[in-house]
Amino acid sequence: MSEAYRKKGLSQVSLIFACGTALFSDGYANNVIGAVNTLLKRVYGDEFAKHKNYSTTLSSLAFAGTVVGMLLFGYLSDKMGRKFGMMTATGIVAVFSGLSAASTGAHHSIGGMLAMLMACRFLLGIGVGAEYPCGSVAASEQSEEPGISKNAQHRWFALATNTMIDFGFVIGAFVPLVLFWIFGENHLRAVWRLSLGLGVVPALAVFIWRLRMEEPTRYKKDSMVRGSVPYLLIIRRYWVRLSAISITWFIYDFITYPFGLYTSTVTDTITGHSDSLSVVFGWSVVINLFYIPGTVAGAFIVDYLGPKWTMITGLLAQAIIGFIMSGLYTQLTHHIAAFAVVYGIFLSFGELGPGNCLGMLAAKSGPTAVRGKFYGIAAAIGKIGAFGGTWAWQRIVDDFQAMHPNDPNIGNTGPFWIGSGLAIFSAIITFFFIRPIEHDGMEDEDRKFREYLEQHGYDTSQMGLGETETDSMSSESDEKKVPVAA
Repeated sequence: MSEAYRKKGLSQVSLIFACGTALFSDGYANNVIGAVNTLLKRVYGDEFAKHKNYSTTLSSLAFAGTVVGMLLFGYLSDKMGRKFGMMTATGIVAVFSGLSAASTGAHHSIGGMLAMLMACRFLLGIGVGAEYPCGSVAASEQSEEPGISKNAQHRWFALATNTMIDFGFVIGAFVPLVLFWIFGENHLRAVWRLSLGLGVVPALAVFIWRLRMEEPTRYKKDSMVRGSVPYLLIIRRYWVRLSAISITWFIYDFITYPFGLYTSTVTDTITGHSDSLSVVFGWSVVINLFYIPGTVAGAFIVDYLGPKWTMITGLLAQAIIGFIMSGLYTQLTHHIAAFAVVYGIFLSFGELGPGNCLGMLAAKSGPTAVRGKFYGIAAAIGKIGAFGGTWAWQRIVDDFQAMHPNDPNIGNTGPFWIGSGLAIFSAIITFFFIRPIEHDGMEDEDRKFREYLEQHGYDTSQMGLGETETDSMSSESDEKKVPVAA
């Protein structure tokens, strides 16, 4: 019996990863485009330079597509089902990863090729954004299925979602390097097209992995597919939680995405302004690896401290490191290895805290009936923060530099000062306005939500998919009788 439940637990863990692993595509798609931009400049030279706003527009369209995907599929995952949303999202990512690699213009014009690439990136962004309210939400619900140890629920969710995004960042930096080793300097067209096209592989793999999945038990029992959704009642109960999570996500992405720009600064300095692609890409891989220890360590900490306190710990630690980097920026730049390590620790604490916990809080703070919308709104506001931070970063640098024109380094300290201050502000919001999430917290929240609706005259008998619930209920009761070893 114990062996049977152990196998059931492992099978359930694999379902959590089947739901969340597609977020790898987010990290890969967002990171690989940096290397692709570098390659496009090398390949097309002066012709590419004519399109001055290409890089900015490309980033903006990718963000816009992601926000559209989060909001649209937040609704669809609640209305049409988690599996429908996940399968559609993975299909979109696969199709437009392939089309991005095949981008071309009429009569082989560079402008036409870039226009097609931008259109494909926007549509790819919709698929990537869809994974958040579909895949992450399904992963959170699978983490509370029978067979998962209560003391590992948060861990498996973090490893299956944010850790996958961070691995996507690393692989997105590593793939162009490997392709460059294979094809060499004279075949850079093959390198950039294959770098984009290989995004099809993980998407198709996850698509196949998901084919035999069923809807999570929580969705079967507590969705509102068959009845009307009492939005006014829901807003009245959850607006504070949603607002707090959305604001902290906005701040986190406002800090994190612009700091990605520092990666190129560090790489450029470390390599002595080298123009060797193997050197530049290699250091990019090293710097992106700093994300991994933070997200993995955080995944094992969060089940003990809980998402709220793990997030506060990560934010405060990140703020301390940021203030140190601000004060010692000039000294650190004279020892670039030390700068890279301290900068890497700064990134790691960001992943240990808000990187791992924001998605968890968004997925587990609301009821199953509107979990996709809840998550989609919070994640979309976070992406808007990323967009705003990317545009604000250079203004911050310029303004700090203008205050002290005689110090050439003072401008670069600005983002660290402001980012660290915002991290502390985010920790304060988390402390006062975000509730702790317990193990099996979604089941408890759904029960309280039903009671709340009944108190206000809502007919809760129309909730769920209308399927018989005896099997799932009996399996849960059996589960309580037998120790679980997952």
